Order: sequence, then structure tokens, then C-alpha cells
Amino acid sequence: MNYEPKKNPRLLAADYLLPISAEPISGGAIAVGEKKIIAVGTIKELGEKFPAVAIEHFGEAVIMPGLINCHSHLEITAMRGFLDDVEADFYSWLMKLTKTRGERLTEEDIKTAALAGALEGVRAGVTCFGDIGRFGKAGFEALKINGLRGVLFQETDFSPDDQTADEEFSKLQDKFLELKDSETELVRVGLSPHAPYTVSRRLFEKITDYSIAENIKISVHAAESNEEKDFFQTGAGFFAGVYKKLNLEWCAPQTSPVRYLSDIGVLQAKPLLAHCVKVSDADIRLIADSNSRIAHCPKSNAKFGHGGAPLEKFLSAKIRVGFGSDSVASNNTCDVFEEARFAALFARNRADKSRFLHAREIIEAATLGGAGALGLEREIGTLEAGKQADLIVVSLDNLAQMPVHDVYSTLLFASNARDVQMTMVAGEEIYRYGAAKKIDEAELKTRIKTIAVKMSIG
Repeated sequence: MNYEPKKNPRLLAADYLLPISAEPISGGAIAVGEKKIIAVGTIKELGEKFPAVAIEHFGEAVIMPGLINCHSHLEITAMRGFLDDVEADFYSWLMKLTKTRGERLTEEDIKTAALAGALEGVRAGVTCFGDIGRFGKAGFEALKINGLRGVLFQETDFSPDDQTADEEFSKLQDKFLELKDSETELVRVGLSPHAPYTVSRRLFEKITDYSIAENIKISVHAAESNEEKDFFQTGAGFFAGVYKKLNLEWCAPQTSPVRYLSDIGVLQAKPLLAHCVKVSDADIRLIADSNSRIAHCPKSNAKFGHGGAPLEKFLSAKIRVGFGSDSVASNNTCDVFEEARFAALFARNRADKSRFLHAREIIEAATLGGAGALGLEREIGTLEAGKQADLIVVSLDNLAQMPVHDVYSTLLFASNARDVQMTMVAGEEIYRYGAAKKIDEAELKTRIKTIAVKMSIG
């Protein structure tokens, strides 16, 4: 294929270039066309190929694919720290979140929160989100306004009753189709039946059939906690109490959540499964055999005390795994470098770990892995000619990062969101040197602070 631009490309260079699909390049450079990557190589090679083009050199830095946050909830960004006082009690956490979102926050507040969350990602080198939203339009517009790439998964309401499945599906389909009409090349729409314990079997089956027939991406929270595991195996525990309070019946399938999703056909849709903390080896085989994917959210899982997912087993099973921050209401930051670092440390420290994970495969999960988890690996995730020019520049000139013996290790164990110098999506810079290119950040901060006051006195 011919990737020569109609006009001269931009040439960007740095001390390191990390293609992910190939070995790191010292003194590397990349030629960026209007939207796509034209060429990757050394500064010398690209200088000779494009002699009329000046090279912009970022110095002590690495040019690499954009980070991918494949599981977030941008619309509740205003709740950062707001729920921490009740996070020891998951029911109280959920109730406080639901009550606040429903009674204190306006639609405009939720849109503002999503904008802020997306911008936080931009500043942290995230170029693509897999975002789940109950108020889907908020996250959908936030991604578009910030110039990001992503998939917005329109989430179901709490709908565990089979008798209301037709009505609930119709409502969900209407929301989905409204967003679908506004899809762009960068931002697409999927569906999220929230979780096996909040969505009835019949509604799950209807959403699955629809997604397979129409080739729609879906994402599901699954196997997140012991409470969920107990509910499916015995019908008792935390969620049983929720059902009782709501006067709902539950017949436990006496199996794991992942096995349940397989049994009712959901895994046929190759869903992106968020969390998967409480999974057995048999569950992992089901996920791998069905070509389903996993969004690994180690910090959120740890903050709730839910445990740690067996990341090394997922990777060894060749499951496409990416990292997710979850919401900042349960994590407090959207920093995929930090998420990746926690993932590596937790995996290495597991008493029952099956093998040792290395820095290179963790950085690969943060980029190409996330792309694969969202089904976008043909477009993004590596720096290769013909792929979309979604890339970031990460500074390596902080004393706390020096010396650089291995660039993967430096990125994983000595870098964070604040080291990101530039974020580019489809060839367009959306952030550079502390300044957002698409949004008035000062005005957005003022709006977020106003929302916080309203929440605290509401």
C-alpha cells in the first residue's frame, strides 16, 4: 500500500520511539500525515526520505502509541472522593452514588463531569476510551469535544425483572440509535448490559441477539466481587439483601458469573468483560475460547478490597486484555501509567501467580492490548505505517526517571501522567505542554468546583 502524503508530513523525533509492534528505536522518528502514520524509522532514515521537511525533536522523551483506557465511567467524574466515606460498604456506596446522580446533579452537571474526565485522560496520554454511561450522551459528547477516539457503551438501567425485558430493551435501543446517528470516525457506540446481577436473563438474551445481528460492541461488568460470586452460587449475601429490599425474586444458577454469561449465550457476542476478579481456570478458558476480552482495573478492585484479577493467566491464555481506570469515584485518578504499574506489582505479588510479568508486556497491554480489547487493533495500538496517528510524547528528563537503561521499565515504574508532553489523535494535537487544545480548562475547573459545592450541601 502507498502511504505517501499528498503534502509533506510532519516529522517528529525523540531519543526513543516505541512502535510496540517492533523493537524500540533509539533516535527514532515518525512521519505523520493528515490522519495516519506515513513512516517510522530512525531520524537519519526519515530525514533522507523527506529531506524538505524539518524535524521536530522532543529530546529526552519517548514517542509511543497513545494509552487506551478501555473501562471508564466519565459521567461520574464529579464524584471523585465523594463516596470514599462509604466505600467499605458497597451497598451504601451504590446508593449514595445513585441518589446523588438522580437527585442533585442536572443533565448539564453530568455533561460537565464527563468533559472533565475526558480531559483528564487527554492530559494523561489517553487517546482512546471505552466508556460506559448510564447517561450515554454525556460521555459520547465529551469524547467528541475533546478530540478523542473511543467507544461509548450505552448502559442499561437497573432491570433484573424478565417481565419488563421488552420495555427495557426498547428504551435501551432508542438511546443507542439516537447516539448511533451521531457517530463519527473517531467515536462509536456500543451497548452495556450492566452486570449479570442487574439485568434479567431475557434482557441479556435480547441485547446479545441484537448485538450479534447488528455487529455492535458490548461490555459487561462481570465477576467483580465475592458478593457477586456468592449471589450466583448460593443466592445469598449482599445482593440477595438488595433484591429483598426491592421485593424481587432471584433463582441462583449455582454457577460462576462467567459460566452464566456463557450458558445464556452472551459470550457469543465476544463482549468486553470488565474486572473478572473472581474467575476460575475454567472461566478463563471460556473467555479465551469465545474470543471475549477483558478490561483489567486493578486499582479500583483493590480500593474496594475486592481482590486482584489473575492478569498473568489472562495474558498466557492469549486473551485480549487492556487496562481500565473505572470511575474516579472508585479510583480517584485516570492515569493508565499508574494503572499499568499497579497491575504489574499486584500480579508479581500474587501468592498463586503462575509466572512473572515483565515491563514490556505490561506496556503492550496499555496500548495494543487496550486496542484489541475494544476491537480496534487494526487502527491503533502500534506505531506502523498506515495506522491512525494516535500517539503521545512522554518526557524522560525528570531526575526521578534517570538513568534510562530500559525504556519499558522507565515508563512503567518511573513515569506517570504528568510526564506526558503531547497527545495526538488521528494526526491532530489535542494537548501539548500543559495546554488543552480543544477545551477551556480554566472555565471547566470553575464549573466542576460549582458542582462540588452543590453536591456537598444538597
